Amino acid sequence: MDLTTLERLPLWIGGAPTPSRTARYGEVTNPATGEVLRHVPFATREDVDLAVRAASSAWDAWRAAPALRRARVLMRFRELMETHKKDLARLVSQEHGKTLIDAEGSITRGIEVVEFATGIPHLLKGEFSDTVGTEVDSFSLRQPVGVCAGITPFNFPAMVPMWMFPLAIACGNTFILKPSERDPTMSLRMAELLKDAGLPDGVFNVVHGDKEAVDAILTHPGIRAVSFVGSTPIAKYIYETGTAHGKRVQALGGAKNHAVVLPDAHLGFAAEALIGAAYGSAGERCMAVSVVVAVGEAGDPLCDALAERVRKVAVGPGDKPESEMGPVITCAARDRIVGLIDRGVAEGAKLVVDGRKARIPGHDAGFFVGPTLFDHTKPGMAIYQQEIFGPVLVIVRERSLDDAIALINANPYANGAALFTRSGFAARRFQQQAEVGMVGINVPIPVPMAFYSFGGWRNSLFGDLHVHGMDGVRFYTRGKAVTARWPDDGSAAPGFHLPTLG
Repeated sequence: MDLTTLERLPLWIGGAPTPSRTARYGEVTNPATGEVLRHVPFATREDVDLAVRAASSAWDAWRAAPALRRARVLMRFRELMETHKKDLARLVSQEHGKTLIDAEGSITRGIEVVEFATGIPHLLKGEFSDTVGTEVDSFSLRQPVGVCAGITPFNFPAMVPMWMFPLAIACGNTFILKPSERDPTMSLRMAELLKDAGLPDGVFNVVHGDKEAVDAILTHPGIRAVSFVGSTPIAKYIYETGTAHGKRVQALGGAKNHAVVLPDAHLGFAAEALIGAAYGSAGERCMAVSVVVAVGEAGDPLCDALAERVRKVAVGPGDKPESEMGPVITCAARDRIVGLIDRGVAEGAKLVVDGRKARIPGHDAGFFVGPTLFDHTKPGMAIYQQEIFGPVLVIVRERSLDDAIALINANPYANGAALFTRSGFAARRFQQQAEVGMVGINVPIPVPMAFYSFGGWRNSLFGDLHVHGMDGVRFYTRGKAVTARWPDDGSAAPGFHLPTLG
């Protein structure tokens, strides 16, 4: 089935495209043109229940399958994702707006999690202790939790779902994905490729929708675990509602990522790195750098270097090879970002480069905001406090590294932070004292590889475990300890006292 030709998208339940019972649909647009591409159903509670029943029916057989068999399905899925990567990138670019090279890179990062998940026979190995007592052995197991669900954002329609479902199904769970309604088609393509890879029907399901579908997932008694990536207010709601209904929940929230630049840094290198980190994907990344902390004498030359490069950023539709930055996701997002730029000017920040009037020839109906740079931003200003989620970079000036660290640690968000320096002493101090989940040293976006876990602190994460890496394995499994004795007769049976094993 060619999904891109459909006027109305289906759900994916029990291994097949399934029409929704809903009467409500949303528009999926091309952000570069404003054109409506297709319509997405807003699933009902009955739709979600149908998906849960399909996932529940598939679970017994899937969890009983050897881990190596599950891994081999993922190996084939990985090969199919690689084979179709360029077509998938075009689909991501069409619905999200990001450039083709950025879309392809995000798919690659998701595939890396699939590669990690194919090692599940090793990752699920427990511990064994011989003769902990007389003729008694102890060992541990990790077992799947059941039906799991993922609620994912628009900014990475391939990568973020792949942070979740490969590990979930590798561990022996079944999965229901609720992707963003703004760019939902990629989730259906992945469902098709999983089926082509040999995944049994019902192990992976897709339900589209809005709050009704989300609430149905959070309250359904058949769903055991929920993963979420999105804004902090919604992450808090997901965590509180899901846990109140007895579910295991990991909910990743918003960010305000800082990059500190010391006077000893290579300013040309730092400026170029910060441009990509701030304006790549039009700033619609939870790990985008949105605040540069210029320390001491780095301030003026860094601002000049950034301004010079910002003015050269090539803005255009994502499918044009020359484009470095595409549009934002919707008209409403564009208007919100422009409104925050207006507010930054009103509150007294220095507007160095103004992107409010971006005009792309032939794309007047597109949702474009040009790269914007502020200097002399103060922590009390809205452009510092709010997660803008757009192509806006602000410069805050501090006197010392300690002041910069204190600024980061006072922020309610704590996803990631970076330091640009040539000093090993400063780098070690920063990585030890910055209270965030991910730190980069001369790396502006410190998203870890798949074999480490991704997640923040404070209001950037609700729950104990991060996504992918070993935290992902722990989240999608439950631990069990077994103590075993095999006596030849009943002479060693314990009495009424608390048994000891010595």
